Amino acid sequence: MNAQPAAPKPAPGGARAARKRQAVVRAARDLFLREGFGVGMDAIAAEAGVSKVTVYNHFGSKEALFTAVVAGALDEPLHQGPEGPDLSRLADAEDLRAALTDAGHAWARAVRADDEGRALRTLVATELHRFPELGRAWRAHGPAGHHPAVADALRTLADRGRLEIPDLEVAVLQLYSLLVFPQMVFEQYGTELAEELSERLVTDGVEMFLRRYAP
Repeated sequence: MNAQPAAPKPAPGGARAARKRQAVVRAARDLFLREGFGVGMDAIAAEAGVSKVTVYNHFGSKEALFTAVVAGALDEPLHQGPEGPDLSRLADAEDLRAALTDAGHAWARAVRADDEGRALRTLVATELHRFPELGRAWRAHGPAGHHPAVADALRTLADRGRLEIPDLEVAVLQLYSLLVFPQMVFEQYGTELAEELSERLVTDGVEMFLRRYAP
């Protein structure tokens, strides 16, 4: 009889572990941007001020760490302080359409201003050719894992009965596609959307999304 493979160890928990995880992600992001995916895990651990064992305990592999870095960068414009788009408040908004539209405009502005996120997306496009295992790790992560803040906000809206979402992964990608993917695509080709066109895209995008998922 073949032995069953051991289940993966759960990532460390608690406030101290969360701080270490954040330090590792920040260090990895800086080093990936400077040196590419070929940077060693020893260097990442040293930059974060932790042991290499700690890095592996949290992420298991460099591919998983790279995926976490990219996912964090995609959601980072949603955490820009009191003036930024806070999707977590949508479920409590009296007027969901107005709240989502305001959040969408703030989100689009934050994406356009995110120079480091733009550099990281360029890095991903470059490194996928050299390291195809990155693409496999990213696909395994799934859309909800790529965009956890968006997934959490939509899940809460569905749980509260404010939206009907039969397929969360599709809804996450649709919201991104309607509101911010155009900003990202244009910038990768060395141009950008005019602000007035961006605002129209967001307003109409929210309308399309809510028509699809309104209960």
